[in-house]
Amino acid sequence: MKQGDGHAIFTAECSHSFHFHCVASHDNQVCPVCRSKWKEIPIRSPGLDPGGRSRNDALMDVAHRLPVPQRNLNQWHILGPEPGVFNDDESLDHLPVIAESNNTLDSTSDTTIKIETYPEVSTAPRSHSYDDFTILVHLKAAIRNPSLSGDQVSLLQSRSPRAPVDLVTVLDISGSMSGTKLALLKRAMGFLIQNLGCNDRLSVIAFSSNARRLFPLRRMSDIGQQQALRAVNSVIANGGTNIAEGLRKGGKVMEDRTEKNPVSSIILLSDGRDTSNGVCMNWSYPIYESLIPLSVRSGSNREFQIPVHTFGFGTDHDASLMHSISEISGGTFSFIETETMIQDALAQCIGGLLSVVVQELQVCVECMNPKLCLNSLKAGSYRSHVSADGKTGLIDVGDLYADEERDFLVSVKVPAESSQCETSLLKVKCVYRDPLTKEMTSTESGVVRIQRPKIAGQEEMSIEVDRQRNRFRAADAMVEARTAAEQGDLAGAVSILENCQRVLSDTVSAKSRDRLWVALDAELKEMEERMVSRHVYEVSGRAYILSGLSSHSWQRATARGDSTDGSSLVQAYQTPSMVEMLTQSQEFLLSSPSTQGLLQSLWSQPKPR
Repeated sequence: MKQGDGHAIFTAECSHSFHFHCVASHDNQVCPVCRSKWKEIPIRSPGLDPGGRSRNDALMDVAHRLPVPQRNLNQWHILGPEPGVFNDDESLDHLPVIAESNNTLDSTSDTTIKIETYPEVSTAPRSHSYDDFTILVHLKAAIRNPSLSGDQVSLLQSRSPRAPVDLVTVLDISGSMSGTKLALLKRAMGFLIQNLGCNDRLSVIAFSSNARRLFPLRRMSDIGQQQALRAVNSVIANGGTNIAEGLRKGGKVMEDRTEKNPVSSIILLSDGRDTSNGVCMNWSYPIYESLIPLSVRSGSNREFQIPVHTFGFGTDHDASLMHSISEISGGTFSFIETETMIQDALAQCIGGLLSVVVQELQVCVECMNPKLCLNSLKAGSYRSHVSADGKTGLIDVGDLYADEERDFLVSVKVPAESSQCETSLLKVKCVYRDPLTKEMTSTESGVVRIQRPKIAGQEEMSIEVDRQRNRFRAADAMVEARTAAEQGDLAGAVSILENCQRVLSDTVSAKSRDRLWVALDAELKEMEERMVSRHVYEVSGRAYILSGLSSHSWQRATARGDSTDGSSLVQAYQTPSMVEMLTQSQEFLLSSPSTQGLLQSLWSQPKPR
């Protein structure tokens, strides 16, 4: 190989590609990506310039020095026996949370919940009564400093201290993960590890026929990151898929820890079906729930639990199981259709987890008129409750990421007015905890009122209310369509989605070409295409619909199809922090020749539809 004007690329016999100057200095004949044995490696000529190496290939420096994994079914023997109690988490030392860079803006700025309310109409005739009058409650986690411009707010958020995270990743390393899948999973984990800070702690559980904790909760200092990379790169793929045991040990790490960071989460990644009893299981929902440790169940006695964000990739994972695990715990389910999306999907998730600014958020709605009463609260998967007398309602929201928004629809009965020119409806109060200061804070909206003239013309529906009604209609249609599809009626399922499209096309949002309506219409159409046959539905349709339902019910971004692609319409609920992490992930992939070689063959393959 001769020196060229650009960077010379060496492609090994295992088909993985590397910068020539990197591999020429490689000190053994083992592929750093797939660990296969090479027969020979090139020798760099003395005149070849080693400059220009991508900083992302620093990951390979650690991989180069790793021992070759042995093909031993009992790969855990080198780790020794596991402790009975996982109380060996690395101490936090009560270190202060520090910013990544010096903050030159006003450091007194902090986060607040911005509350906006929208009645379906602002004016209603005095003589009319309404059995189902809708009010939209819109919330946003925002920087509280009116003197800052929008650009300054974004800059402040990027430079402000953030709440550190305790994260447990539960990784499938069963036999079906061998080859490219495992190599890409290791690369994605390398990206995650590099983006955790010194105050964050990580533990990794790897599972196949059994499960093993690779290392305890460890701070991601420089040394911690190197040790984590070594541990992740040492695993090999073999055996079955004991998801239940992997999840149990992940929950145990969280239960047994002696100290806690403000934010906690579990990430579960798998490409298969649970084989904890030796065969692939077709679980029912009650048995799904039995797989979830008590510490992460949202319905247990503790008020706010540890969410499990699940990622099912490929065409053979159990989407129903993964969705149920996330739903029960308060996490999200992402469908990674092709292996090339693993890192981007993970990046979007951790972009959110590393930007939590509000915790334990509760929303209280109170009627301000003695004649008024609440009918219902539309809150998706969030727990909600209306008091017996109909005067108050409560929604448990939990955590919010920076700039994250939530929309809830409140239905009330509005009486006719005999003489009043306006009717007071309700007010909203938010109570939440600051994850950094641990202090509880509350904020209130003004009273929502509508004008009540004697005579009023026909007033158009508020587009803000209409937009969220469409979202709930679409989510309801997805649930109905999925039920029909599971019963074998694919034609009926498609008909349900088409009818929903027709209803949405006649709304105020559709007539104004509202962006959410456009996205919902595209999403419903995509679901219809994934129900054209039983085979297509089994391969990708079920997972696509469940990931969409997860996203809409929690109002949080999930990966599905091409949803992490910047040109995709299906990008609902992405926050700036998620977009920033996605951008970093894509730059990371593009700047690493070894990863480009790994992905080249996959990009040329058609989608598994």
